Amino acid sequence: MRHGDCRQDDVKRYIGQSDLPLNAAGRTQALHWRRALADAPFRRIFCSDLNRSRETARIVADGRIESLQQLHGLREIHLGEWDGLPIDEASRRYPGEYEKRIADIAAYRTPGGESFAELAARVIPLLEDILRKNHGPLLIVGHAGVNRVILCHILGMPMANLFRLHQDYGCLNVINCSREGLTVRRMNICLPTPLGNYSPL
Repeated sequence: MRHGDCRQDDVKRYIGQSDLPLNAAGRTQALHWRRALADAPFRRIFCSDLNRSRETARIVADGRIESLQQLHGLREIHLGEWDGLPIDEASRRYPGEYEKRIADIAAYRTPGGESFAELAARVIPLLEDILRKNHGPLLIVGHAGVNRVILCHILGMPMANLFRLHQDYGCLNVINCSREGLTVRRMNICLPTPLGNYSPL
């Protein structure tokens, strides 16, 4: 799951590890998922230690707080000097850098930050460790960048294409883990959307 909406204004910004809280819409998204997933038998719930991920996980977990674990390694990509900047301001302050990032999205590292390749090197071993140590249904409340590198890894997609995978605020992705490996069942499910007879698990 991606955490709920945390935008504090209408300006399009780079949001990495800035520790923003959920806004009213984000809390509503989390409450919708709490109701939709009330009967989901999660063995464990994991989230990053950033406020927006932690708050989403706590709302969804409701009475299952004892199963919640915060992991520093699930933090969003570190955007360094760009974090919190409006996109147009970053392009003015760092001329030519935006173009370099677009040209090599996987390997480009923002000044003082990390690349998506480095994010994957941090997140994928952590995901594998979570799956190795835990059995049964799990919920991971991540971030857009974190979720995208996980989905790219499972789908065998080059990270150059990661922005082709949309991750709305408060969306759910359903992944099956079996002896044959990991498969993506559903992606970017958003509520309120009628689930019909479909069970998220």
